[in-house]
Amino acid sequence: MTNTAFIKDLDNRRAQARKHMMNGAVTEDFTQDKDQIIELLNEALATELICVLRYKAHYYTAHGRGAKVASAEFWEHAQEEQQHADQLAERIAQLGGTPEMNPDELTKRSHSDYHTGGDTLEMLQEDLVAERIAISSYREMIGFVGEKDPTTRRILEDLLAQEEEHADDLVELIEHIDGER
Repeated sequence: MTNTAFIKDLDNRRAQARKHMMNGAVTEDFTQDKDQIIELLNEALATELICVLRYKAHYYTAHGRGAKVASAEFWEHAQEEQQHADQLAERIAQLGGTPEMNPDELTKRSHSDYHTGGDTLEMLQEDLVAERIAISSYREMIGFVGEKDPTTRRILEDLLAQEEEHADDLVELIEHIDGER
């Protein structure tokens, strides 16, 4: 006999699972703050999509000292930011929300700015600022989500770790290019 003492009212849980089975991953015990979690995920999605566009613009337009090395990093970061956006969009849909990808809304929702222009060093600096904003935003989002939604929290924690790696990569590149002057 399995001990299920930690699960309250197992018979009711089974009945609810059958009754609402077409709600997929969203169970009755996940109602608190769901709309707010979807909203913050859409803000994160907008931020990631803006980062994809900024990194791609920098990839294609980098010039001057360190452009070749930085371009490779811009391309890699653009691909990783796209993966982040895909993960966020999938989670939003899984929670019953709609991933907001309307271009008119992206810059309004994004936590970071879309920046182009300047030489390679300026591009790297702007990308570092954007990564630092993402890091700060993800930490705050993780704090908000807390134990309410462990799956979303894990996704955000994984994205945070990768954004921290991006920031470290950019600092190294900036120091390298600055050292060449």
